[in-house]
Amino acid sequence: MSNARTLKLISGIGEAILAIPFLGGIIVVSLGWVPLIIMLVLHIITAVVCSNERTSKLPSILGIVTSAIGWIPFVGWFMHLLSAIVLLLSAARK
Repeated sequence: MSNARTLKLISGIGEAILAIPFLGGIIVVSLGWVPLIIMLVLHIITAVVCSNERTSKLPSILGIVTSAIGWIPFVGWFMHLLSAIVLLLSAARK
């Protein structure tokens, strides 16, 4: 498994956890929005690795956008869900 696929899988699982209704919100708010910053850094690293390996970096760019607007209650939930789906599908594709 390539580094890009591994990072997409890890970031997709992270987004999926944050997309769980109420639990994701509790995690983000109780930790002072630090999980959004961690996910932002992870998505940036994933985008750089994808660029170096010449694979699609669009799922990571969507994750960066999600981390930037993830603090908005219902919009953040929808974006985390969408990012998780796109990242996991991208990681599953050869």
